[in-house]
Amino acid sequence: MEFDLPKTAALFTLVVIVGVGALIGAPIPMETSTILMMVAPSMVAFGLICLGLGVLYGEHRATSAH
Repeated sequence: MEFDLPKTAALFTLVVIVGVGALIGAPIPMETSTILMMVAPSMVAFGLICLGLGVLYGEHRATSAH
């Protein structure tokens, strides 16, 4: 599977939605508003940082000759 921007954005969104949905459905003592206002934005921020690092590492691997 080749990843382009729409596929990457869709998969990224799906992962965040599944994670937030699992937290909302889990029997934990955390309000839904807390999950949506604090956990979801941090999941998105962390995911974007990891995605950026992964893209940079992939570019490095693709351009370096061993």
